[in-house]
Amino acid sequence: MESFLADLGDFIQTHQAWAMPIVLLICLGESLILVGLLIPATAIMLLIGGLAGAGIIDPIPVLAGAILGAIIGDIASYAIGRWLGPSVVNRRPLKPYRHAIARTRLFFRRYGFAAVFIGRFLGPIRSTVPLVAGMMEMGQTRFQVANVLSALIWAPVMLAPGYLGGRGAGEIGDVAGEGSLGIVGLVLVVTIVATIWFGKRIFTDRRPRRVRTGLDSG
Repeated sequence: MESFLADLGDFIQTHQAWAMPIVLLICLGESLILVGLLIPATAIMLLIGGLAGAGIIDPIPVLAGAILGAIIGDIASYAIGRWLGPSVVNRRPLKPYRHAIARTRLFFRRYGFAAVFIGRFLGPIRSTVPLVAGMMEMGQTRFQVANVLSALIWAPVMLAPGYLGGRGAGEIGDVAGEGSLGIVGLVLVVTIVATIWFGKRIFTDRRPRRVRTGLDSG
């Protein structure tokens, strides 16, 4: 992993024009079922954020690429789920993951719109929530609103620790940079927790649910 990140960092420094396409593809792949499990997106985003903070690459195209990739990736997963339907979990590539997808379905049934918004911040289900939303035939408009809003928050949150750490290291020195990175890491955790809490409060589908009792009959 360290060798891969070092090589990637060297490549981006040498070919700076590739920074945006690389970030776009990383964020797109992370949102795809199966593919997302193989991509160390968090480490790569920290690396690229650090390069942007150090002034080696332009942060604006990188941020734009991260947002665009995250949106496109969720759209692709949603489209696959919509196209193949619930039977997709019984097909060969996904069959070993059907229990994990079943847990995501329960999460989606409970939170609806909020599941798509919050799910992007939850690593274990990040790549399965859009698929499940498509399988469950969530409306296009509701899905895209949750998709775009979450991407607009997720991308800068993922890049921020590396960016601010790289900027701090460049301006204050390595020791101060490490200290600022620790502070930024704490801020990142607080931000994610706050986002999830407020997301649940604001976006949870509050439609009343029927409670089944032993008195129900036909």
